[in-house]
Amino acid sequence: MSIAGGVALAIDRALSVGCTAMQIFVKNNMQWFAAAPFAEAELQAFHKHPHRGELRSVFGHSGYLINLAAVNPEFTEKSRQALAEELTRADQLRLPFLVLHPGAHMGAGEEAGLAKITAGLDAVFDVLPNVKTRVALETTAGQGTSLGHTFEQLAWILEHSAHPERLCICADTAHLFAAGYDISSEAGAAKTFKQFDRLIGLEQLVAVHCNDSKTALGSRVDRHEHLGKGKIGLAPFAFLMRDPRFAAIPKVLETPKGKELVEDRENLAVLRKLSAAK
Repeated sequence: MSIAGGVALAIDRALSVGCTAMQIFVKNNMQWFAAAPFAEAELQAFHKHPHRGELRSVFGHSGYLINLAAVNPEFTEKSRQALAEELTRADQLRLPFLVLHPGAHMGAGEEAGLAKITAGLDAVFDVLPNVKTRVALETTAGQGTSLGHTFEQLAWILEHSAHPERLCICADTAHLFAAGYDISSEAGAAKTFKQFDRLIGLEQLVAVHCNDSKTALGSRVDRHEHLGKGKIGLAPFAFLMRDPRFAAIPKVLETPKGKELVEDRENLAVLRKLSAAK
């Protein structure tokens, strides 16, 4: 949900379409840094919103410019500073975690890229010892040189981090499919999350982005589509909505939408219908 006009307005937007979980950016997602720190009045409006309690989960997503695996030293440092600022802002909003695309190695190779991401996360955590908001590494489609498109890569970061307790995982269905995980059937989805559990652990999964994919299995191209209207179909969403292991895990939409949010209402209705079906 957009935070235009103030973060408290995102709550109104979410509730207007019947959300019980919400993801927000903590600043403009296409700028390196926020124009100004949160004003105390804006924070209070968010925390004391009369209907804040109707949202069972609210979490953040980092900006798209951050690349902890960057090879340019200046870009690396800027990415670390930007992530530190966003984690601080997320913590001020008392968000439990901030979703982050791990990074792209830009030709340096997978091994070097994963090491750079891990070092960057450790450096940011080291300068923010009192921030409680965790980083939720997102599964990616593997477009270009992006890392995080295999469970093994994410597991490597968790295993080699100096602060694994400050990390967790967000799974994106469109990204999983584009990365080559065939979740287009309930059996395929079950197999995929069984593999996730074996390599990472389901206890590390804190959120799911429920998106269909405009692109084919293994395309490594990140393009989201409305539920049931893309290449994946409804099967994995039925699996996620009915399996009790995922009941307490927030699921949010990143599907295309207009200003009136009609599409959100439609996609939420699809998920709720799948949840209710036997």
